[in-house]
Amino acid sequence: MTVEIQEEETRAVVQRSPWELTLRRFVRDKASLAALVFILLLVVFAACAPLIEAAIGHSPIEQYRETGLSDMGLPVAPNGEFLLGTDHLGRDVLVRLAYGARVSLLVGVLASLAAAFIGLTVGMVAGYVGGATDMVLSRIMDLVMSVPFLLCALALVSVFGPSLGLSVGVIVFFSWTTMGRVIRAEVSSLRRREFVEASRSLGAGPVSIMVRDILPNLSVPIIVYTTMMIPSSVVFEATLSFLGLGIVPPTPSWGGMLADAAANSIYLVAWWLVVFPGTALLLTTLAFNILGDGLRDALDPRARPVRMSRFRKAGRKAGRA
Repeated sequence: MTVEIQEEETRAVVQRSPWELTLRRFVRDKASLAALVFILLLVVFAACAPLIEAAIGHSPIEQYRETGLSDMGLPVAPNGEFLLGTDHLGRDVLVRLAYGARVSLLVGVLASLAAAFIGLTVGMVAGYVGGATDMVLSRIMDLVMSVPFLLCALALVSVFGPSLGLSVGVIVFFSWTTMGRVIRAEVSSLRRREFVEASRSLGAGPVSIMVRDILPNLSVPIIVYTTMMIPSSVVFEATLSFLGLGIVPPTPSWGGMLADAAANSIYLVAWWLVVFPGTALLLTTLAFNILGDGLRDALDPRARPVRMSRFRKAGRKAGRA
């Protein structure tokens, strides 16, 4: 009988991989799961923008002045034809919101990946080489962080004019330093570890050590900080579009829709022009931030705060009594 129980206990013990344990920790976080579901729905909503346009029959840039504006020339509230109402030019808000989601996600993901690549490269070189190289690259990062964002954007737009490429470039320029600082600190610590010294003693070069030995140990900060840079990039793009420095009208973007609502204070009589794009922008940034926190807790459980169980708390209170 005892042997059978031991065999059952042995079968019950299953060795799980680190990624499987990470997935189990992530699944337990309901807020992160909800944020992931919202992001997936947002991606589907943006990808299906042409289908939404075809189903409704409204173009994102066409002005429906006869049906989309009232007799006084004001936007039409949400109704059966325009599910989310129209803007001050009689354009369908729902279709423009879908196409604006494509712009926000495209700019956010592209700018975050480019900024993460630049920050990873600069941080690894500065942290591994050290010395004068580290000092020069660190001062460059300090210089970039000290440049005023809006002043630089205004100067570039006045020279080159507003465009999608310029928006991505400005966002990347102001975003890579965060990743660079984090990676530099991690690499400075890892380069003194035993496995790096072993690879160096076997004749491995600096590039081989950084790519094959150090880079795999940076997966956690790379994934977490890249995820958390996406909402910042989305907000940057919305800010540039709101100020007229980003996407060129009539291409829809959430920041441009908010700017249209603010023009001539039209939002005072058309609340939907602020509520729908503003809510979409708020929920998107909130979802990516929650997802980033959940990934950080799942990938690095040691960083999570240790919560004392109620039994231990009761034991401590009894001991003090």
